[in-house]
Amino acid sequence: MKSENGFYGQYGGSYIPEILYSSQQQILTTFEEAKNDPSFVAELHKQWQQYSGRPTPLTHCENLTQHLGGAQVYLKREDLNHSGAHKMNNVIGQGLLVKRMGKKRVIAETGAGQHGIATALVASRLGLECTIYMGAKDVARQYPNVFWMRQLGATVIPVKTGSQTLRDALDEALRDWSSSYEDSHYLIGTACGCAPFPEMVTYFQSVIGQEVQRQSLAQFDQLPNRLYACVGGGSNALGLFTPFLEDKEVEMVGVEAAGRGMDMGDHSIRLSHNLGQAGIAQGFASVFLQDDQGQLQETHSIAAGLDYVGVSPIVAHLAETQRVRMTYANDEEVLAACSLLLQKEGIIPALESSHALAVAFKEAADMRPDQHIVINLSGRGDKDIFNVAKAFDDKEFAPFLEEYLQNYHEQDAVQDLSESLSQETHA
Repeated sequence: MKSENGFYGQYGGSYIPEILYSSQQQILTTFEEAKNDPSFVAELHKQWQQYSGRPTPLTHCENLTQHLGGAQVYLKREDLNHSGAHKMNNVIGQGLLVKRMGKKRVIAETGAGQHGIATALVASRLGLECTIYMGAKDVARQYPNVFWMRQLGATVIPVKTGSQTLRDALDEALRDWSSSYEDSHYLIGTACGCAPFPEMVTYFQSVIGQEVQRQSLAQFDQLPNRLYACVGGGSNALGLFTPFLEDKEVEMVGVEAAGRGMDMGDHSIRLSHNLGQAGIAQGFASVFLQDDQGQLQETHSIAAGLDYVGVSPIVAHLAETQRVRMTYANDEEVLAACSLLLQKEGIIPALESSHALAVAFKEAADMRPDQHIVINLSGRGDKDIFNVAKAFDDKEFAPFLEEYLQNYHEQDAVQDLSESLSQETHA
């Protein structure tokens, strides 16, 4: 979606320190040149296909469709990308821009860890130094991703200030970029931040919707009646929605995180029911959860990737102009939808994507069998095993972990003793 001087209606823009202006202009110029360069576009599609595994399939959920008794349910399988989420689309694109600019280091922020691990993977592949900021709370609940980031050679810095979540990680990444812009690129993971990041991330993610257009015409001979996507920052939603913006017969539904309830600090609803307020933060104008003094507020979601305090300026504009209908799902509904997909289709969804599933399943039941819906399954649920096991109250999971840790430490002790005895024998 093309901006007007970096703005989408009243949202967007560039509210950054003067010191970052030259770096921002370099990114803007490089991006504009690259997307009009056939060799860059060809390399981008080559890397998407050969490294990430695109195109991802559009899967018809026959069992779910029969169970719900309404519209035909399809999933866009972004969970099958390398690294398990849609994040790879954008990271590959920005990684190629980094090489084009001749920079040697990337900085990233991450919530659920999927952007972090995708960044670490591509940085390793392209020979780039990599630093990733992640809220300390998110580190704890998404540690498997943190483990792999570190194995890939990335430096992962837990952020212990503020709410210790994505908002605070983004603040720290911006501080890093302000002091290292000459040789570092801030590889933003969602369609937020100063221009041209919202447009650039949307451009790279739009491959999702472009594939859905072709696949839906091939598989059921028409465009979908309705599209669903979860909305944290907004990258997976914009990736699905953008190619359909001119297709007025296609309805688009964005799903925010209602968390534990409607009290401030218990949810991450910015756009639904106008709970957020227009403001400027973290380099751009959008809708944020803030108080009357403009102070950003605490958020919550069972899904680490959805508890961001703001939202993409593009999503805010599309919601304001009513091109996208915004709604929400709470933690309980999300877990129920996750369980239903597991049991009916044998597919393990990320908790972020399960927000879109929850609303889509509810609304599909009231649609006709000749109608078709597509849900963006933006990530898979391997990373959520600790949260899901706790939420489902799995009685064997905690004892398993305790036994594993006990054996782990006992094995270390045996190894230490063995090495000590070996040294004494040689002495």
